[in-house]
Amino acid sequence: MTDGTTKGWATEEMGQAALGDKRLNTRLISICDRFSEAPESPINQACGNWAETKAAYRFFGNKSVKAADILEPHRQMTAQRAKPYKTILAIQDTSYFVYTSHHNTAGLGRMSLKKGKNVKKIYSNGLIMHACLGVTTDGLPLGLLDQSVFVRKLLSAKRRRLADVTPIEKKESYRWLTALSNTDAIITGDTQVVTVCDREADMYGLFELSDRIKSPVLVRANVDRAINKKSRYAEKDVDNLWAFMRNRLAAGTKTIEIPQRKATAHVKARNARTAVLTVKFGAFGFSPPRNNIKHRKSHLPDLPMYAVYAYESEPPKDEESVEWMLITNLPVTTFQEACEKVAWYCLRWRIEMYFKVLKSGFNVEDCRLATGDRLTRYLTVMSVVAWRLFMITLIARTAPETPCTEFLSGPEWKVLFRCVNKGKPLPHSTPAVQEVVIWIARLGGFLARKHDGMPGTLTLWRGWKRLADLTDGWRIALNTVTCG
Repeated sequence: MTDGTTKGWATEEMGQAALGDKRLNTRLISICDRFSEAPESPINQACGNWAETKAAYRFFGNKSVKAADILEPHRQMTAQRAKPYKTILAIQDTSYFVYTSHHNTAGLGRMSLKKGKNVKKIYSNGLIMHACLGVTTDGLPLGLLDQSVFVRKLLSAKRRRLADVTPIEKKESYRWLTALSNTDAIITGDTQVVTVCDREADMYGLFELSDRIKSPVLVRANVDRAINKKSRYAEKDVDNLWAFMRNRLAAGTKTIEIPQRKATAHVKARNARTAVLTVKFGAFGFSPPRNNIKHRKSHLPDLPMYAVYAYESEPPKDEESVEWMLITNLPVTTFQEACEKVAWYCLRWRIEMYFKVLKSGFNVEDCRLATGDRLTRYLTVMSVVAWRLFMITLIARTAPETPCTEFLSGPEWKVLFRCVNKGKPLPHSTPAVQEVVIWIARLGGFLARKHDGMPGTLTLWRGWKRLADLTDGWRIALNTVTCG
């Protein structure tokens, strides 16, 4: 990194932007700087004055600026950060940005906020974001490897009936394959990238593409698919994957931590707790679906796959049991390899936390920019800003001994030290990031008691905002004394 100042990170992260005009490149860096200092604020408050506000509105309204071009320098930096690691995870997920009250905003899509066959549908205007977050196997978010923001077009009943025979390239679900291809293309060198997805990505097309480009995947199964009877993995009198895995012997148990989750239109609330999972694993043959159009025209291959079945035998009362059927094209031949895949899938929660920062912490759904295209550019900028804060939160847990100058300037950490350690002399050596993150969180209201654990992202964000104000005050006072 550079000197680590608040206004230095955006230059390093977005400095290679190619928006077709140097002035647009400079404006992008300025906007990232401004928004990182007040990410929860409306555009006019974050920019600080009318001239900066008008420039930001012009940037988001510029039709020549593409969201993909805004994200590209960050993607390249994410790929650079991935190089030292033997394996990283590319975690894909989709999030819905609801603009129900934005009646005059043009270019938004119609989205159903309820899922299920017997649930009444509630429709709203909004945008859909599909993101791929690069994460180390220790859980540190390296940045976005791919992202797309799009609108959903509601299908007629006739189109829905034809969904099974529609080519996947013409389906919305093709976004999972696009993200896999884009991720594979941007990561070079010896780093292995394993794409991790939830149940929505459980489709033959994704696994076939993964096998073809030699980019492994780990997906939670959604379909109790038939075992290929001609496969050497098939068993007598066993037709389906779940039955096949339930018949296997347990290899051992693994303890995992389940984070808390608030209820939304799509998911139920969940309390944070510890779960002990029984783990089974085995190999099976994955055949293409019979209604696959490509399979009808040209024979598609059977895919050799592995399954890891992790389930909770005795869940707590009133708690939903954990049951994961994970399928992968990476070899799983030992209990240790099976536990590794479970641990990797647990890190899928990282992208849910990232979306929480973007939506609940930064209030991006409150922004009004008149059109969906402008909101798309805004969301792309805020996605990079959200990653930075999320990364700073987690680096204290995954790399606690990192010097704080990786993301703070000398004046910033010294002002911070003086505020939270009143009366104490400055340390002779640079503090480690774990200690400094606690100091920042204390500015945001974190009590730092013995059993409080590590601070959350939103608490850290409040402290970060206050630190920016304190540092600005220090600089103003220093300039006043110098000029006087």
